[in-house]
This record gives sequence, C-alpha cells and structure tokens, in this order.
Amino acid sequence: MVTTENHPETQLEAIRYFSDPEVCHEYLKAKRWPGGVTCPHCGNRELGYVATVRLWRCAPCKKRFSVKVGTIFEASPLPLSKWLPCVWLIVNAKNGVSSCEIARSLGVTQKTAWFMLHRIREALKAGSFEKMKGVVEADETFVGGSADFMHKKVKKAKGIGRGFTSKTAVMGLLEHADKGRSRVRAKVIKNTQKKTLKAIIDGTVETGSTLHTDAWVAYQSLGPDYIHRFVDHAVEYVRDGVHTNSLENFWCLLKRTLKGTYVHVNAEQLEAYLDEQAWRFNERKLNDGERFAVVAGAVSGKRLTYKRLTSRKLAR
Repeated sequence: MVTTENHPETQLEAIRYFSDPEVCHEYLKAKRWPGGVTCPHCGNRELGYVATVRLWRCAPCKKRFSVKVGTIFEASPLPLSKWLPCVWLIVNAKNGVSSCEIARSLGVTQKTAWFMLHRIREALKAGSFEKMKGVVEADETFVGGSADFMHKKVKKAKGIGRGFTSKTAVMGLLEHADKGRSRVRAKVIKNTQKKTLKAIIDGTVETGSTLHTDAWVAYQSLGPDYIHRFVDHAVEYVRDGVHTNSLENFWCLLKRTLKGTYVHVNAEQLEAYLDEQAWRFNERKLNDGERFAVVAGAVSGKRLTYKRLTSRKLAR
C-alpha cells in the first residue's frame, strides 16, 4: 500500500518508484486527500470508484473526476509517471532545470516541457503568510539585458539609443532567522521609487521591525514605523552588523539560474521564476524527498491554463 511516508529519497528512486501508474495514482491520492477522497466539485464523500479507469463518480452532483482534477495536472494528457519525476527535477535542481533538458529527459517536446515547468511553478507560488519581523533586509536589483546587446534592427524598431536598459526591477525582502532558517520574498516592481518600495515593505514587514538597507535615497524616509539602519556600499558592505549580504547572496543565486539555465526570461513571466527561486531558497534545509513531498501536497487548486500563461495581460 502506498502512503505519504513511503516516498523516494533520491532521483533514481523517484524514477523507479513513479514508473507504475497505479503507484502514482495512490501516492497523489494519499497526499491530496489524507482524510479520505472528497469530490472537488461539491466536497461530498458519497462516491463510487471505477478502478479500471481510476475515476470517481460523485453521487450527489453526478460528476466524474480523477486524481488530477483541480490540480496543476488537470486536463493534461501526460501520465503522472512523467509529471511526478518532472516535479522532482525542478524542486531539487539548485540552479533550476531548462525546458530543453526536461524535454530530453521525459521524451516530450520543448513546448510541452516549458508548459509543465510553469504549471509546477504555480504550485511553488507562495500564498499569504505571516508578515516578516525582527531583522529584515530590503534591497532591489535589475534583471535583463542592456540595449548594447540588442540587434540594431530591434533597437531601431523600439526607437532606443545607446545606453538604454531593458532591465526589469525586482525587490527582495529577507527575514533573518536562527540556524539558517531565513526566508525571502521577491517581487517584480515597476520602479524603485519611494512610494513603490514603501508599499511593498508595509504589506510584507511587521511594524516595529528592524530594516537593513543600502543607502538608496528611496529608503531614507521610511517613517517611524520601522527601525531603519543602512550601510553605504560606496564605502563599506558591513557596519556594526548592518548589511544586506544575505539578500545579495540570493540575487547571485537568482541571476546564476536565469543566465546560466534559462538564458532568457520574458518580463511578463519573470514573477514565476522569482517564486521558484524563492521557494527553493526557503526550503533549502529540507532534503530532496522532503521538498518533493511538500510540493506534491500543494498541487491542488492551482491550475494554470496555456492561454493564461501566454497572455501578455499577466500582471507584472
């Protein structure tokens, strides 16, 4: 019998373990409904089950559903024996894994692999959680390339000249914690002005916390809500225990992933890559099997359609 405790601990074990469709079905069922199967449409427990096709039928609402319905796997023709190893690969790859690599490993097209990865990133997206408190680092960075590396035809079409930057601004907040349990949040922002940064800090950091920042002028008037300490990077990087080095470390990990693994990321979808890297950073103390188990239990209620993913109306 498959249980949530009976799960693989290495990539080789995962590939072997999830090669059986029945094992995949039972594992995901145990993770999704630990207290017993309920209808995802009406929440009822009066169900009939057809083992040959692995489908339930709800008696009150008359609807049929599989273990995929209502999850990131819904409406996918790919079997769970490909989905679950893909989840394992992305959550345990320190620098991420490209869609081309997934396509080669699983025997699917690059387009399919790209869509699979974005569905999994939807499961990695952080929901609402408690505000950060104590000592919190705040910093911003820019992701993207300079116009110097654009083709001259592209620059002409966009009407831009030398020195123009097409980089996207990103803000990060990192909460200090004991024993390396610090956590980070990162978000795409429209600019680095005081109003923008202050709104994110107010919504993420608990009043009365200590904020560590650099000497950027937008941080200099945060008001009496926080204990603000800063360090001028033109002079030094650490002063009396005040620094943003932990967040700078996260930026290094993020940019190494974007440049080395994904190479190019559209600004409209950058938020998903930030969620991926932030989740991996926050769960870094878990082992591979534990990270996989966490995500396997968070796939419900997070469906992402291809139309919504490719729409340029995605909020930045």
